[in-house]
Amino acid sequence: MLPLVVAHLCADALRTALEAKNLHANVYVGMRYWYPFMEEAIQQQIKRDRITKLVVLPLFPQFSITTTGSSIRVLQRIFMDDAYLSRLPVSIIRFWYRRQGYIRSIADSIVTQLSKFEKPEEVLIFFSAHGVPVSYVENAGDPYKNQIEECIYLIMRELKARGARNDHTLAYQSRVGPVQWLKPYTNEVLVELGWKGVKSLLAVPISYVSEHIETLEEIDKGYKDLALKSGIKNWGRVPALGCTSSFITDLADAVVEALPSAKALSILRETAKESDCR
Repeated sequence: MLPLVVAHLCADALRTALEAKNLHANVYVGMRYWYPFMEEAIQQQIKRDRITKLVVLPLFPQFSITTTGSSIRVLQRIFMDDAYLSRLPVSIIRFWYRRQGYIRSIADSIVTQLSKFEKPEEVLIFFSAHGVPVSYVENAGDPYKNQIEECIYLIMRELKARGARNDHTLAYQSRVGPVQWLKPYTNEVLVELGWKGVKSLLAVPISYVSEHIETLEEIDKGYKDLALKSGIKNWGRVPALGCTSSFITDLADAVVEALPSAKALSILRETAKESDCR
């Protein structure tokens, strides 16, 4: 199913989950690099509907200046140049990887996929996260690496509480260009694991909540083929959470919890200026 179709299905599911919590809200879909772009969702839908409050929910569990940060900058630019939008109370959920509902939903999926192996206890859980350039972390203070590592810690703690004692590891995928990206690299680690004698592996795409080219092509085809050629015999992959009901319910909870903190971006900017002057 196309990612955009899934996005709209999840938006509908989120709207239904919010209604179950007595919050009747419009749910809009805006993309950073494809249609409907954020600009379209804001200018053609949000302004048209004259909403009175807005919760921004980036579908990135962990914060990075390259993903959520980039989206927030676009939103701020559009809002501050518009009289109506600049006064609209907004709450931005910057990250949500620590939420119990999210952690439990991933753990549920991992347990389900582990059960498909002949010997689940021997399976290595392989977390593959989207990489970012090292300079963003070391020079720009991007918290992404730390948040990924904490997220995995929370997931493994949940699995251990359920009796799972599997080994696990983390690597980073999708690097491009000549600059150094976060290591270790997924392709190199897969070869090394095969060389070390790992026979059963369960891949967990940890930075993604929907299926797209990085999961369907890069992991399911490229990395799977590489793993099998490297000596790994049994391969599995945890699907993205997508519209999983427990996950959507937790996102609805996050939206409800974020509403009381909504403030106009113009007010937030003035507060920031005052703080800078002190």
